[in-house]
Amino acid sequence: MSQTFADLGVSNAVATALADRGMESPFAIQELALPDALAGRDVLVASPTGSGKTIAFGVALVEGIEAEDPRPSALVLVPTRELATQIVDEIREIAHSRALAVTAVFGGAGIEKQARLATRSHILVATPGRLEDLLQRRAVSLADVKMLVLDEADRMLDMGFQPAVKRIVSQCRTDRQTLFLSATLDGRVGEIARAYTRDPKLIEYQHEKKDQGKIEHRFRQVTRDDKIDHLVDQLKDRDRGLAVVFVKTKFGA
Repeated sequence: MSQTFADLGVSNAVATALADRGMESPFAIQELALPDALAGRDVLVASPTGSGKTIAFGVALVEGIEAEDPRPSALVLVPTRELATQIVDEIREIAHSRALAVTAVFGGAGIEKQARLATRSHILVATPGRLEDLLQRRAVSLADVKMLVLDEADRMLDMGFQPAVKRIVSQCRTDRQTLFLSATLDGRVGEIARAYTRDPKLIEYQHEKKDQGKIEHRFRQVTRDDKIDHLVDQLKDRDRGLAVVFVKTKFGA
């Protein structure tokens, strides 16, 4: 019988919020990481994208923070705005189950509004560049951050964010809990991971390789006026389950 989130130590409120999203049982990476993360231990996770690690660290953050804690009390550093918004979308409802606020700050959006939201949020998800902008303006303080997540840390290093990350981490509490997540922990990434953590639990997880089968390519020339009808006919004729359709513009979608 598979484990439940409650078996891993997740509270009823958070387990219910997960169930409401259709998540009755934890993924493998969540089973591996949550017990130590919930116990307050630093964790190093080497895992590919799509393994379920966002929920793993999201649950740990939500369970480790109280509504009356200072804001922000948790920080998630990510390399891109797309990942920042994705993380907020994934953990917002879980956070709400414990009356916690979560927001994302990133470049390309109004900094004044983000500054206001950052000081009202228990969990702050941020790209290094925008967070440094806020810190330089003294619009936000990290002095009360007791939980730190570095997600896709290898990508942040590849993008040249190591100096910024180092400056940001130095402003968090020294007794914080750190969760360090990366596709790999080899070489420089591993050295930095160990520098930011204390006696961490090391978890390395890879998806089981599945036979993807053969990909069949077909080309059909159609006019602008009848392309939608042709697409619908193709989808109806092929009983293949899920499908992905790429389009040129948002309007086309």
